[in-house]
Amino acid sequence: MPGRAVGHDQDVDVHESLLDAVGGTPLIRLNRITEGLAAQVWVKVEFTNPGGSVKDRAALSMVREAERLGDLRPGGVIVEGSSGNTGVGLAMVAAQCGYQAVVVVPNTIAREKIALLKAYGARVVPTESKVPREHPEHVNVMARRIAGETPGGWYANQYDNPANPRIHELTTGPEIWEQTGGRVTHLVAGVGTGGTISGTGRYLKQHGVTVVGVDPESSAYAGGDGSPYFVESVGHYVHPATVDDAWPESYDQGVVDRFERIPDRESLTVTRRLAREEGLLVGGSAGTAVAGALRVAAELGPDDVVVAVLPDSGRNYLSKYFDDEWMAHLGFLDAAEGPFVRDVVTTRGLAVAHPGHTVGAVAEQDAALVAVVTARASDAPTRSSPEVLGAVVPEELRRLVRDDPERAGDDVADHASGPPAAVGAGENLADARARIDGDTPVLVLVDGRAVALVPRAELEQGPRPIG
Repeated sequence: MPGRAVGHDQDVDVHESLLDAVGGTPLIRLNRITEGLAAQVWVKVEFTNPGGSVKDRAALSMVREAERLGDLRPGGVIVEGSSGNTGVGLAMVAAQCGYQAVVVVPNTIAREKIALLKAYGARVVPTESKVPREHPEHVNVMARRIAGETPGGWYANQYDNPANPRIHELTTGPEIWEQTGGRVTHLVAGVGTGGTISGTGRYLKQHGVTVVGVDPESSAYAGGDGSPYFVESVGHYVHPATVDDAWPESYDQGVVDRFERIPDRESLTVTRRLAREEGLLVGGSAGTAVAGALRVAAELGPDDVVVAVLPDSGRNYLSKYFDDEWMAHLGFLDAAEGPFVRDVVTTRGLAVAHPGHTVGAVAEQDAALVAVVTARASDAPTRSSPEVLGAVVPEELRRLVRDDPERAGDDVADHASGPPAAVGAGENLADARARIDGDTPVLVLVDGRAVALVPRAELEQGPRPIG
Protein backbone atom coordinates (compact mmCIF):
# COMPACT_ATOMS: atom_id res chain seq x y z
CA MET A 1 0.00 0.00 0.00
CA PRO A 2 1.76 3.12 -1.18
CA GLY A 3 2.12 6.08 1.15
CA ARG A 4 2.33 9.74 0.25
CA ALA A 5 5.87 11.00 -0.20
CA VAL A 6 7.16 13.44 2.37
CA GLY A 7 8.41 16.69 0.98
CA HIS A 8 7.80 20.39 0.64
CA ASP A 9 5.44 19.84 -2.28
CA GLN A 10 3.13 17.67 -0.14
CA ASP A 11 -0.51 18.75 -0.15
CA VAL A 12 -1.60 20.55 3.00
CA ASP A 13 -5.23 20.48 4.04
CA VAL A 14 -6.86 23.87 4.57
CA HIS A 15 -10.23 24.09 6.32
CA GLU A 16 -12.80 26.84 6.78
CA SER A 17 -13.75 25.32 10.15
CA LEU A 18 -12.24 23.03 12.73
CA LEU A 19 -15.17 20.68 12.17
CA ASP A 20 -14.04 20.13 8.58
CA ALA A 21 -10.96 18.41 10.01
CA VAL A 22 -12.99 15.60 11.60
CA GLY A 23 -12.29 12.27 9.87
CA GLY A 24 -9.72 11.46 7.22
CA THR A 25 -7.40 9.98 9.85
CA PRO A 26 -4.13 8.25 8.89
CA LEU A 27 -3.52 4.52 8.61
CA ILE A 28 -0.15 3.46 10.04
CA ARG A 29 1.59 0.12 9.77
CA LEU A 30 2.91 -1.54 12.92
CA ASN A 31 6.47 -2.77 12.48
CA ARG A 32 8.18 -3.76 15.73
CA ILE A 33 5.37 -5.11 17.90
CA THR A 34 4.36 -7.39 14.99
CA GLU A 35 7.76 -9.04 14.60
CA GLY A 36 7.40 -12.66 13.50
CA LEU A 37 3.89 -12.25 12.08
CA ALA A 38 3.29 -12.99 8.41
CA ALA A 39 0.19 -10.82 8.08
CA GLN A 40 0.37 -7.03 8.01
CA VAL A 41 -1.19 -5.09 10.89
CA TRP A 42 -2.22 -1.48 10.31
CA VAL A 43 -3.87 0.92 12.76
CA LYS A 44 -6.39 3.68 12.15
CA VAL A 45 -5.18 6.43 14.47
CA GLU A 46 -8.39 8.19 15.46
CA PHE A 47 -6.64 10.32 18.06
CA THR A 48 -5.63 12.60 15.18
CA ASN A 49 -9.19 13.93 15.06
CA PRO A 50 -9.22 17.52 16.39
CA GLY A 51 -10.94 16.52 19.66
CA GLY A 52 -8.56 13.61 20.12
CA SER A 53 -10.73 10.56 19.53
CA VAL A 54 -12.90 8.53 17.19
CA LYS A 55 -15.93 9.99 18.98
CA ASP A 56 -15.47 13.30 17.17
CA ARG A 57 -17.06 11.64 14.14
CA ALA A 58 -20.17 10.56 16.02
CA ALA A 59 -20.41 13.83 17.98
CA LEU A 60 -20.44 15.95 14.83
CA SER A 61 -22.80 13.59 13.03
CA MET A 62 -25.31 13.53 15.91
CA VAL A 63 -25.29 17.33 16.24
CA ARG A 64 -25.74 17.89 12.51
CA GLU A 65 -28.66 15.45 12.41
CA ALA A 66 -30.28 17.07 15.47
CA GLU A 67 -29.97 20.46 13.79
CA ARG A 68 -31.53 19.10 10.62
CA LEU A 69 -34.46 17.64 12.54
CA GLY A 70 -34.92 20.78 14.62
CA ASP A 71 -34.17 18.99 17.87
CA LEU A 72 -31.20 21.28 18.57
CA ARG A 73 -31.74 24.98 17.96
CA PRO A 74 -29.43 28.01 18.12
CA GLY A 75 -28.38 28.72 21.70
CA GLY A 76 -29.32 25.20 22.77
CA VAL A 77 -27.66 22.96 25.33
CA ILE A 78 -26.08 19.63 24.36
CA VAL A 79 -26.35 17.06 27.15
CA GLU A 80 -24.71 13.64 27.18
CA GLY A 81 -23.66 10.83 29.47
CA SER A 82 -20.13 9.79 28.56
CA SER A 83 -17.00 8.03 29.76
CA GLY A 84 -15.18 11.03 28.33
CA ASN A 85 -14.47 10.86 24.62
CA THR A 86 -17.95 11.51 23.22
CA GLY A 87 -18.38 14.24 25.79
CA VAL A 88 -15.15 15.87 24.65
CA GLY A 89 -16.22 15.61 21.01
CA LEU A 90 -19.60 17.17 21.78
CA ALA A 91 -17.99 19.91 23.89
CA MET A 92 -15.64 20.73 20.99
CA VAL A 93 -18.54 20.89 18.52
CA ALA A 94 -20.56 22.96 20.99
CA ALA A 95 -17.73 25.47 21.33
CA GLN A 96 -17.41 25.78 17.53
CA CYS A 97 -21.16 26.10 16.95
CA GLY A 98 -22.13 28.32 19.87
CA TYR A 99 -23.92 25.76 22.02
CA GLN A 100 -23.48 24.99 25.70
CA ALA A 101 -22.49 21.47 26.77
CA VAL A 102 -23.30 19.49 29.90
CA VAL A 103 -21.57 16.12 30.28
CA VAL A 104 -22.44 13.56 32.96
CA VAL A 105 -19.44 11.34 33.66
CA PRO A 106 -18.81 8.27 35.84
CA ASN A 107 -16.54 8.92 38.81
CA THR A 108 -14.01 6.36 37.56
CA ILE A 109 -12.82 8.15 34.41
CA ALA A 110 -9.30 9.50 34.11
CA ARG A 111 -8.90 13.00 35.51
CA GLU A 112 -7.33 14.14 32.24
CA LYS A 113 -10.70 13.68 30.52
CA ILE A 114 -12.45 15.84 33.09
CA ALA A 115 -9.81 18.52 32.58
CA LEU A 116 -10.36 18.33 28.80
CA LEU A 117 -14.12 18.71 29.15
CA LYS A 118 -13.70 21.77 31.34
CA ALA A 119 -11.11 23.22 28.97
CA TYR A 120 -13.74 23.17 26.20
CA GLY A 121 -16.16 24.99 28.51
CA ALA A 122 -18.42 22.04 29.30
CA ARG A 123 -20.17 21.70 32.64
CA VAL A 124 -19.11 18.37 34.11
CA VAL A 125 -21.53 16.46 36.34
CA PRO A 126 -19.83 13.46 38.02
CA THR A 127 -21.93 10.56 39.23
CA GLU A 128 -21.49 7.12 40.78
CA SER A 129 -20.30 4.58 38.21
CA LYS A 130 -21.41 1.37 39.90
CA VAL A 131 -25.19 1.73 40.04
CA PRO A 132 -27.94 -0.24 38.26
CA ARG A 133 -29.06 0.91 34.83
CA GLU A 134 -32.42 2.04 36.27
CA HIS A 135 -30.90 4.07 39.15
CA PRO A 136 -31.59 7.84 39.07
CA GLU A 137 -27.84 8.49 39.42
CA HIS A 138 -26.90 6.28 36.46
CA VAL A 139 -24.92 8.28 33.89
CA ASN A 140 -27.51 8.03 31.13
CA VAL A 141 -30.54 8.46 33.38
CA MET A 142 -29.05 11.65 34.82
CA ALA A 143 -28.15 13.00 31.38
CA ARG A 144 -31.65 12.37 30.03
CA ARG A 145 -33.19 14.05 33.08
CA ILE A 146 -30.91 17.10 32.87
CA ALA A 147 -31.70 17.51 29.17
CA GLY A 148 -35.43 17.37 29.89
CA GLU A 149 -35.17 19.93 32.69
CA THR A 150 -32.94 22.36 30.77
CA PRO A 151 -34.50 24.97 28.45
CA GLY A 152 -33.21 24.22 24.95
CA GLY A 153 -31.68 20.95 26.17
CA TRP A 154 -30.98 18.13 23.72
CA TYR A 155 -29.90 14.66 24.85
CA ALA A 156 -27.38 13.26 22.35
CA ASN A 157 -27.90 9.64 23.45
CA GLN A 158 -24.92 8.13 21.63
CA TYR A 159 -25.95 4.62 22.69
CA ASP A 160 -29.19 4.65 20.72
CA ASN A 161 -28.64 7.42 18.18
CA PRO A 162 -28.56 6.05 14.58
CA ALA A 163 -26.33 8.94 13.50
CA ASN A 164 -23.54 7.30 15.53
CA PRO A 165 -23.04 4.11 13.47
CA ARG A 166 -24.16 5.81 10.25
CA ILE A 167 -21.20 8.20 10.15
CA HIS A 168 -18.77 5.28 10.37
CA GLU A 169 -20.51 3.52 7.52
CA LEU A 170 -20.22 6.71 5.47
CA THR A 171 -16.65 7.69 6.41
CA THR A 172 -14.52 5.32 8.54
CA GLY A 173 -15.27 2.18 6.52
CA PRO A 174 -14.69 3.78 3.10
CA GLU A 175 -11.49 5.44 4.34
CA ILE A 176 -10.03 2.09 5.43
CA TRP A 177 -11.03 0.44 2.15
CA GLU A 178 -9.42 3.24 0.12
CA GLN A 179 -6.31 3.52 2.28
CA THR A 180 -5.58 -0.21 1.97
CA GLY A 181 -6.30 -0.22 -1.75
CA GLY A 182 -9.04 -2.76 -1.07
CA ARG A 183 -6.59 -5.22 0.50
CA VAL A 184 -7.97 -5.17 4.05
CA THR A 185 -9.13 -8.65 5.06
CA HIS A 186 -9.88 -8.20 8.79
CA LEU A 187 -11.23 -5.28 10.82
CA VAL A 188 -10.57 -5.33 14.58
CA ALA A 189 -12.38 -2.88 16.86
CA GLY A 190 -13.78 -2.59 20.35
CA VAL A 191 -17.43 -2.34 21.26
CA GLY A 192 -18.51 0.49 23.55
CA THR A 193 -21.65 2.10 22.20
CA GLY A 194 -21.15 -0.20 19.21
CA GLY A 195 -21.25 2.65 16.73
CA THR A 196 -17.72 2.37 15.39
CA ILE A 197 -17.65 -1.38 14.81
CA SER A 198 -21.23 -1.50 13.52
CA GLY A 199 -20.92 1.25 10.94
CA THR A 200 -17.35 0.55 9.84
CA GLY A 201 -17.96 -3.19 9.82
CA ARG A 202 -21.21 -2.91 7.89
CA TYR A 203 -19.44 -1.11 5.05
CA LEU A 204 -16.40 -3.40 4.96
CA LYS A 205 -18.42 -6.62 5.16
CA GLN A 206 -19.88 -5.70 1.76
CA HIS A 207 -16.33 -6.24 0.49
CA GLY A 208 -15.82 -9.58 2.24
CA VAL A 209 -13.90 -8.26 5.25
CA THR A 210 -14.06 -10.30 8.48
CA VAL A 211 -15.11 -8.19 11.48
CA VAL A 212 -13.57 -9.08 14.83
CA GLY A 213 -14.78 -7.47 18.03
CA VAL A 214 -12.45 -7.10 21.00
CA ASP A 215 -13.85 -6.99 24.50
CA PRO A 216 -12.48 -6.82 28.05
CA GLU A 217 -12.54 -10.33 29.47
CA SER A 218 -15.29 -9.63 32.00
CA SER A 219 -17.42 -7.46 29.68
CA ALA A 220 -20.88 -8.81 28.92
CA TYR A 221 -20.71 -8.26 25.15
CA ALA A 222 -18.52 -11.29 24.54
CA GLY A 223 -19.92 -13.43 27.32
CA GLY A 224 -18.18 -12.16 30.46
CA ASP A 225 -19.96 -11.81 33.79
CA GLY A 226 -20.24 -8.03 33.44
CA SER A 227 -18.04 -7.27 36.45
CA PRO A 228 -15.84 -4.13 36.50
CA TYR A 229 -12.65 -3.91 34.45
CA PHE A 230 -10.00 -1.21 34.21
CA VAL A 231 -9.83 -0.34 30.51
CA GLU A 232 -11.96 2.73 29.83
CA SER A 233 -14.32 3.43 26.93
CA VAL A 234 -14.89 -0.13 25.76
CA GLY A 235 -17.01 -3.10 26.79
CA HIS A 236 -20.19 -3.43 28.81
CA TYR A 237 -20.34 -3.38 32.62
CA VAL A 238 -23.50 -4.79 34.20
CA HIS A 239 -24.43 -3.87 37.74
CA PRO A 240 -25.75 -7.02 39.48
CA ALA A 241 -28.95 -5.21 40.49
CA THR A 242 -29.76 -4.11 36.93
CA VAL A 243 -33.23 -5.34 35.96
CA ASP A 244 -33.23 -4.79 32.19
CA ASP A 245 -29.79 -5.04 30.62
CA ALA A 246 -30.74 -3.55 27.25
CA TRP A 247 -27.81 -3.23 24.88
CA PRO A 248 -27.27 -0.08 22.80
CA GLU A 249 -29.30 0.30 19.62
CA SER A 250 -26.10 1.68 18.04
CA TYR A 251 -24.61 -1.81 18.29
CA ASP A 252 -25.53 -4.16 15.44
CA GLN A 253 -24.54 -7.57 16.80
CA GLY A 254 -24.98 -9.15 13.38
CA VAL A 255 -21.99 -7.25 12.01
CA VAL A 256 -19.46 -8.93 14.32
CA ASP A 257 -18.17 -12.28 13.03
CA ARG A 258 -16.30 -13.25 16.21
CA PHE A 259 -14.86 -11.86 19.43
CA GLU A 260 -11.48 -11.86 21.12
CA ARG A 261 -11.75 -11.48 24.90
CA ILE A 262 -8.74 -9.58 26.22
CA PRO A 263 -7.74 -9.52 29.91
CA ASP A 264 -6.88 -6.10 31.34
CA ARG A 265 -3.23 -7.04 31.83
CA GLU A 266 -2.83 -7.93 28.16
CA SER A 267 -4.58 -4.72 27.07
CA LEU A 268 -2.45 -2.51 29.30
CA THR A 269 0.79 -4.30 28.48
CA VAL A 270 0.17 -3.81 24.76
CA THR A 271 -0.82 -0.17 25.38
CA ARG A 272 2.53 0.52 27.03
CA ARG A 273 4.43 -1.45 24.36
CA LEU A 274 2.85 0.63 21.60
CA ALA A 275 4.32 3.77 23.15
CA ARG A 276 7.77 2.30 23.70
CA GLU A 277 8.11 0.18 20.56
CA GLU A 278 6.03 2.02 17.96
CA GLY A 279 5.96 5.58 19.32
CA LEU A 280 2.16 5.42 19.49
CA LEU A 281 0.84 6.94 22.71
CA VAL A 282 -2.70 5.54 22.87
CA GLY A 283 -5.40 4.69 25.37
CA GLY A 284 -6.23 1.34 26.92
CA SER A 285 -9.04 0.56 24.49
CA ALA A 286 -6.52 0.98 21.68
CA GLY A 287 -4.27 -1.51 23.47
CA THR A 288 -7.24 -3.88 23.62
CA ALA A 289 -7.77 -3.49 19.86
CA VAL A 290 -4.12 -4.11 19.02
CA ALA A 291 -3.93 -7.08 21.39
CA GLY A 292 -6.85 -8.57 19.47
CA ALA A 293 -5.29 -7.67 16.12
CA LEU A 294 -2.05 -9.45 17.08
CA ARG A 295 -4.03 -12.57 18.00
CA VAL A 296 -5.90 -12.45 14.69
CA ALA A 297 -2.75 -11.80 12.66
CA ALA A 298 -1.01 -14.78 14.27
CA GLU A 299 -3.55 -17.04 12.52
CA LEU A 300 -3.10 -15.45 9.09
CA GLY A 301 -0.70 -15.43 6.17
CA PRO A 302 1.26 -12.88 4.12
CA ASP A 303 -1.70 -11.99 1.90
CA ASP A 304 -3.82 -10.85 4.86
CA VAL A 305 -4.14 -7.27 6.05
CA VAL A 306 -5.50 -6.57 9.52
CA VAL A 307 -6.71 -3.08 10.43
CA ALA A 308 -7.34 -2.12 14.07
CA VAL A 309 -9.18 1.04 15.09
CA LEU A 310 -7.35 2.99 17.82
CA PRO A 311 -9.96 5.20 19.50
CA ASP A 312 -7.97 7.75 21.46
CA SER A 313 -4.67 9.10 22.77
CA GLY A 314 -2.69 7.99 25.79
CA ARG A 315 -2.49 11.63 26.86
CA ASN A 316 -5.90 11.03 28.42
CA TYR A 317 -4.47 8.32 30.68
CA LEU A 318 -1.06 9.49 31.85
CA SER A 319 -2.27 9.26 35.46
CA LYS A 320 -3.39 5.65 34.93
CA TYR A 321 -1.94 3.26 32.38
CA PHE A 322 1.39 5.06 32.04
CA ASP A 323 1.83 5.64 35.77
CA ASP A 324 3.93 2.83 37.25
CA GLU A 325 2.58 3.44 40.75
CA TRP A 326 -1.05 3.18 39.59
CA MET A 327 -0.24 -0.02 37.74
CA ALA A 328 1.60 -1.50 40.76
CA HIS A 329 -1.15 -0.54 43.24
CA LEU A 330 -3.65 -2.54 41.20
CA GLY A 331 -1.36 -5.51 40.69
CA PHE A 332 -0.75 -5.04 36.96
CA LEU A 333 2.96 -4.34 37.33
CA ASP A 334 5.79 -5.21 39.70
CA ALA A 335 7.57 -2.35 41.42
CA ALA A 336 11.14 -1.64 40.32
CA GLU A 337 12.50 -3.15 43.53
CA GLY A 338 11.39 -5.72 46.13
CA PRO A 339 10.67 -7.19 48.51
CA PHE A 340 7.11 -7.33 47.25
CA VAL A 341 3.77 -7.74 49.01
CA ARG A 342 3.47 -11.29 47.67
CA ASP A 343 6.72 -12.19 49.48
CA VAL A 344 5.02 -11.92 52.89
CA VAL A 345 1.35 -12.67 52.32
CA THR A 346 0.59 -16.22 53.42
CA THR A 347 -3.19 -16.15 52.93
CA ARG A 348 -4.44 -17.66 49.69
CA GLY A 349 -8.00 -17.48 48.37
CA LEU A 350 -10.84 -15.09 49.11
CA ALA A 351 -13.73 -16.00 51.42
CA VAL A 352 -16.83 -14.04 50.36
CA ALA A 353 -20.33 -13.17 51.51
CA HIS A 354 -23.03 -11.07 49.85
CA PRO A 355 -25.46 -8.47 51.17
CA GLY A 356 -28.46 -10.47 52.30
CA HIS A 357 -26.38 -13.22 53.87
CA THR A 358 -26.99 -13.49 57.59
CA VAL A 359 -24.51 -12.84 60.35
CA GLY A 360 -25.14 -16.34 61.72
CA ALA A 361 -24.25 -18.02 58.43
CA VAL A 362 -21.12 -15.97 57.84
CA ALA A 363 -19.96 -16.42 61.44
CA GLU A 364 -19.54 -20.12 60.74
CA GLN A 365 -17.05 -19.58 57.92
CA ASP A 366 -13.60 -20.97 58.61
CA ALA A 367 -11.68 -17.83 57.70
CA ALA A 368 -9.94 -15.02 59.54
CA LEU A 369 -11.58 -12.40 57.31
CA VAL A 370 -14.50 -12.48 54.89
CA ALA A 371 -14.98 -10.01 52.04
CA VAL A 372 -18.51 -8.70 51.53
CA VAL A 373 -18.97 -8.38 47.77
CA THR A 374 -21.79 -7.36 45.44
CA ALA A 375 -24.29 -10.11 44.84
CA ARG A 376 -23.09 -11.15 41.40
CA ALA A 377 -23.54 -14.79 40.44
CA SER A 378 -19.95 -15.92 39.95
CA ASP A 379 -17.82 -18.96 40.58
CA ALA A 380 -14.62 -16.99 40.02
CA PRO A 381 -11.99 -17.47 42.74
CA THR A 382 -11.20 -13.74 42.61
CA ARG A 383 -13.39 -10.63 42.52
CA SER A 384 -12.96 -7.33 40.73
CA SER A 385 -11.79 -4.94 43.45
CA PRO A 386 -14.52 -2.28 42.94
CA GLU A 387 -17.10 -4.92 43.86
CA VAL A 388 -15.64 -5.53 47.33
CA LEU A 389 -17.95 -3.51 49.56
CA GLY A 390 -16.41 -4.26 52.93
CA ALA A 391 -15.01 -6.89 55.27
CA VAL A 392 -16.12 -8.79 58.38
CA VAL A 393 -14.27 -10.86 60.97
CA PRO A 394 -16.10 -14.17 61.61
CA GLU A 395 -14.69 -14.43 65.14
CA GLU A 396 -16.21 -11.04 65.99
CA LEU A 397 -19.52 -12.14 64.48
CA ARG A 398 -19.45 -15.31 66.62
CA ARG A 399 -18.97 -13.21 69.75
CA LEU A 400 -21.83 -10.96 68.65
CA VAL A 401 -24.17 -13.94 68.26
CA ARG A 402 -23.09 -15.45 71.61
CA ASP A 403 -23.86 -12.18 73.37
CA ASP A 404 -27.12 -11.58 71.50
CA PRO A 405 -28.49 -14.62 69.61
CA GLU A 406 -31.14 -12.52 67.87
CA ARG A 407 -28.40 -10.76 65.90
CA ALA A 408 -27.74 -13.99 63.99
CA GLY A 409 -30.45 -12.95 61.53
CA ASP A 410 -28.88 -9.55 60.78
CA ASP A 411 -27.72 -8.76 57.25
CA VAL A 412 -23.96 -9.22 57.28
CA ALA A 413 -23.57 -6.06 55.18
CA ASP A 414 -24.77 -4.03 58.16
CA HIS A 415 -21.74 -5.23 60.14
CA ALA A 416 -19.11 -4.83 57.43
CA SER A 417 -16.37 -2.26 57.42
CA GLY A 418 -16.11 0.08 54.46
CA PRO A 419 -14.21 -0.99 51.34
CA PRO A 420 -10.84 -2.38 52.49
CA ALA A 421 -7.55 -0.74 51.65
CA ALA A 422 -5.86 -2.43 48.69
CA VAL A 423 -2.30 -3.23 47.69
CA GLY A 424 -0.87 -4.81 44.59
CA ALA A 425 0.79 -8.20 44.92
CA GLY A 426 3.83 -6.81 43.13
CA GLU A 427 3.92 -3.54 45.04
CA ASN A 428 7.04 -2.69 47.01
CA LEU A 429 6.40 -3.94 50.53
CA ALA A 430 7.69 -0.83 52.31
CA ASP A 431 5.61 1.45 50.06
CA ALA A 432 2.52 -0.65 50.67
CA ARG A 433 3.04 -0.56 54.43
CA ALA A 434 3.44 3.21 54.35
CA ARG A 435 0.15 3.67 52.48
CA ILE A 436 -1.95 1.57 54.88
CA ASP A 437 -2.75 3.11 58.25
CA GLY A 438 -4.01 1.34 61.34
CA ASP A 439 -5.11 -2.22 61.95
CA THR A 440 -7.33 -2.64 58.93
CA PRO A 441 -8.13 -5.49 56.54
CA VAL A 442 -6.14 -5.25 53.31
CA LEU A 443 -7.08 -6.58 49.89
CA VAL A 444 -4.26 -8.05 47.83
CA LEU A 445 -4.77 -7.45 44.11
CA VAL A 446 -3.54 -9.15 40.97
CA ASP A 447 -4.67 -7.52 37.73
CA GLY A 448 -7.19 -5.40 39.61
CA ARG A 449 -8.86 -8.44 41.17
CA ALA A 450 -8.82 -9.37 44.85
CA VAL A 451 -6.97 -12.63 45.42
CA ALA A 452 -6.73 -12.41 49.23
CA LEU A 453 -7.94 -10.42 52.23
CA VAL A 454 -5.38 -10.20 55.03
CA PRO A 455 -4.89 -8.38 58.33
CA ARG A 456 -2.65 -5.32 58.11
CA ALA A 457 -0.24 -7.10 60.47
CA GLU A 458 0.54 -9.66 57.77
CA LEU A 459 2.35 -6.94 55.83
CA GLU A 460 4.69 -6.45 58.79
CA GLN A 461 6.32 -9.85 58.36
CA GLY A 462 9.76 -10.01 56.81
CA PRO A 463 10.17 -11.56 53.38
CA ARG A 464 10.64 -15.32 53.38
CA PRO A 465 12.79 -17.41 51.08
CA ILE A 466 10.81 -18.80 48.16
CA GLY A 467 11.04 -22.54 47.84
